Amino acid sequence: PPALPSPAPSFFPPPGSCQIIHPPWEGGIRYRGLTRDQVKAINFLPVDYEIEYVCRGEREVVGPKVRKCLANGSWTDMDTPSRCVRICSKSYLTLENGKVFLTGGDLPALDGARVDFRCDPDFHLVGSSRSICSQGQWSTPKPHCQVNRTPHSERRAVYIGALFPMSGGWPGGQACQPAVEMALEDVNSRRDILPDYELKLIHHDSKCDPGQATKYLYELLYNDPIKIILMPGCSSVSTLVAEAARMWNLIVLSYGSSSPALSNRQRFPTFFRTHPSATLHNPTRVKLFEKWGWKKIATIQQTTEVFTSTLDDLEERVKEAGIEITFRQSFFSDPAVPVKNLKRQDARIIVGLFYETEARKVFCEVYKERLFGKKYVWFLIGWYADNWFKIYDPSINCTVDEMTEAVEGHITTEIVMLNPANTRSISNMTSQEFVEKLTKRLKRHPEETGGFQEAPLAYDAIWALALALNKTSGGGGRSGVRLEDFNYNNQTITDQIYRAMNSSSFEGVSGHVVFDASGSRMAWTLIEQLQGGSYKKIGYYDSTKDDLSWSKTDKWIGGSPPADQTLVIKTFRFLSQKLFISVSVLSSLGIVLAVVCLSFNIYNSHVRYIQNSQPNLNNLTAVGCSLALAAVFPLGLDGYHIGRNQFPFVCQARLWLLGLGFSLGYGSMFTKIWWVHTVFTKKEEKKEWRKTLEPWKLYATVGLLVGMDVLTLAIWQIVDPLHRTIETFAKEEPKEDIDVSILPQLEHCSSRKMNTWLGIFYGYKGLLLLLGIFLAYETKSVSTEKINDHRAVGMAIYNVAVLCLITAPVTMILSSQQDAAFAFASLAIVFSSYITLVVLFVPKMRRLITRGEWQSEAQDTMKTGSSTNNNEEEKSRLLEKENRELEKIIAEKEERVSELRHQLQSRQQLRSRRHPPTPPDPSGGLPRGPPEPPDRLSCDGSRVHLLYK
Repeated sequence: PPALPSPAPSFFPPPGSCQIIHPPWEGGIRYRGLTRDQVKAINFLPVDYEIEYVCRGEREVVGPKVRKCLANGSWTDMDTPSRCVRICSKSYLTLENGKVFLTGGDLPALDGARVDFRCDPDFHLVGSSRSICSQGQWSTPKPHCQVNRTPHSERRAVYIGALFPMSGGWPGGQACQPAVEMALEDVNSRRDILPDYELKLIHHDSKCDPGQATKYLYELLYNDPIKIILMPGCSSVSTLVAEAARMWNLIVLSYGSSSPALSNRQRFPTFFRTHPSATLHNPTRVKLFEKWGWKKIATIQQTTEVFTSTLDDLEERVKEAGIEITFRQSFFSDPAVPVKNLKRQDARIIVGLFYETEARKVFCEVYKERLFGKKYVWFLIGWYADNWFKIYDPSINCTVDEMTEAVEGHITTEIVMLNPANTRSISNMTSQEFVEKLTKRLKRHPEETGGFQEAPLAYDAIWALALALNKTSGGGGRSGVRLEDFNYNNQTITDQIYRAMNSSSFEGVSGHVVFDASGSRMAWTLIEQLQGGSYKKIGYYDSTKDDLSWSKTDKWIGGSPPADQTLVIKTFRFLSQKLFISVSVLSSLGIVLAVVCLSFNIYNSHVRYIQNSQPNLNNLTAVGCSLALAAVFPLGLDGYHIGRNQFPFVCQARLWLLGLGFSLGYGSMFTKIWWVHTVFTKKEEKKEWRKTLEPWKLYATVGLLVGMDVLTLAIWQIVDPLHRTIETFAKEEPKEDIDVSILPQLEHCSSRKMNTWLGIFYGYKGLLLLLGIFLAYETKSVSTEKINDHRAVGMAIYNVAVLCLITAPVTMILSSQQDAAFAFASLAIVFSSYITLVVLFVPKMRRLITRGEWQSEAQDTMKTGSSTNNNEEEKSRLLEKENRELEKIIAEKEERVSELRHQLQSRQQLRSRRHPPTPPDPSGGLPRGPPEPPDRLSCDGSRVHLLYK
């Protein structure tokens, strides 16, 4: 055997330390006080540090087990190597009723060791008298000492009362009774076991019915001969018998009871069973859950005591292992609704506890609900018949093919009732020899014989009883009690039999037989899987050693074990990047437009027309529109662009930019329209106000609105700041056939009292919008020179108010639809800003460009000679326009007068030709003629001069 490594330093260790010794493959070293990671990280250990050698598997340390670091840097006993060597079974070093002589080796038995066996007086050796250890195995089977038996005629009878269920719910007596009879024959033929006694059997058919069992129980108790022990079969019958037996000082040994309730020592103080408790399946199930990484399971059970108590035990065990039973269903006779509930709850790993007849009903419903396939794993009890799903059952309406498809791939856990190792038992038979011998005794095929799987347990039950009675009686020749002295009032013999049973430990045909503190058999568990319509062994589990032996023959429909639940993938719904980019471009262009308008307004602030529009308020409007448009960018930022730590800052940016932008943009327009309404809707008392306008009042109004917003937002941010919240939607199934579901999530900016803050914010903003609409309507017919663009302001207020009043509630309704909500909010901001800028500034640009009114106030005064009064300047312009129109009219009139003169002269010449000259008046005056019209005489071509100023 390879020796454990000794230190071979490649360099000298530091003073006061020894180089660390690393363990080999076949052995190990315990480094006291150090973890694995620390051992890997260090190379030297301090003086006086001790290490301990250990070996793996069936190996023992030969040589020093402990070494100590010396001050000279070496370890103790370095001249003697420590080795891990294989050892042979220590059971050969003892012999009941005999002696063992070991030569050629030392304890433990190593390769080359030889043992010789000798029996005590009155015993003779059965088997080889010598065995040699080689490579961990003895060369011959272990012999035993058999007593020189008393002649049959002189042996005293000891009676066993048994109840075999030959029919009923579990007809296990069909195979268990022949197995018991075989065991009695084998025990009675042995000279070393109960040499002075002969075990005899008195039995009845309980039909697995407690009522029928009660009748036969009292027949056994009240009729002679006295029975020293009772052997019931079914759990229901065993419960009845075990409760009554305590009153009769009787030991009860069952071969077919699995109810966990029978493990209650206070209720059943004298009960033992070679059939393990049904709870023995649970450690195996938990081990498989851990092996395949399942943390969530579901259960469905038939409503009976055995399955309820088994499931209660399973629930405690999985809780200790950190596994959760997420859904628990039960049924009495119809499993349809519970199976539907399992489907509805998305159960994947399902433990089913029910009898075979109910199993067919369950899996017919499983087929209908499609609760099978690569996404599901069923755990069933392994003691059903191998073809249980193919047996005709008139209570279900599923075909054999449908049932075969539904049960494919399920896992069964079954108590190992037949020793899988080909070793000889205490009866000197292997498990296969037992099966062959029992099969010859049966009248029917084993698969058609009830209880054939439990028959080894019944066989070993007789051996457990015989060994306990043998120990109680003294084993022939030794001090002991007389079994024939037993009666139902003799508790002393009962106590001795109980202690002997409790200490039982032997190799039977069912495996190693040993009882736990509750009297239940400790055994291995067989793990099988239905593959292609037949059960295949895939592993064994020994719960006493927590040892799982895996054959790696498990097959899965999907290629690998399924998940214990639908894999939920959390995905965030992000804003459409195309939409975000498109709106961002519009917003950027709007900001450029606002900057252009602001620059235009500032550059032409000296122009009279611009001065009469209150340019400072218009500048605030342009700035407000810029801020509102800038709010579009953080409004579209989400987890796609930023991390969760930056999200609160983005939320605050949205709120402040939009709030301040609205206050500046809308507030400045509201201030204008409010001043116009205040001054011009009053008649007499406001006449003096119309002549003068104090700008500071307008600025103070805008400052008040902005201050209210700043105060509200500051309190909101301090008291209940915005933070990132997650909205979760219903799970979505992907189109591909994969065992996952999508859990959509959406990020929001929210706070604890979000609705309250929005109510306050929207409340007074909404009132401000409605008041603005009212003021704009009231002043639509007012004309004033102090604010010459109030009609344009009113139009902008209409548009902004309508868009805001529509968008605010719509975005709240569509908050779960990120694209729609962003589109509504951002486009409302963009359109309202565009409309405001266009309505307020474009007409001013057009007027100044088309009419050329670019001169300043001083230049205009020099040309017209007028005062600097705004009202006189306007009148001067109107008069100049009227003067130009009148000049055109005068030119037309003069031309008409010229034409009339020519016509008049031509008429006078024509008249003078027709009439000769008139003779002179006798009075000596001029000749008479018709008098001239006074109007014509006055048209002498004189020009009418008009005064224009």
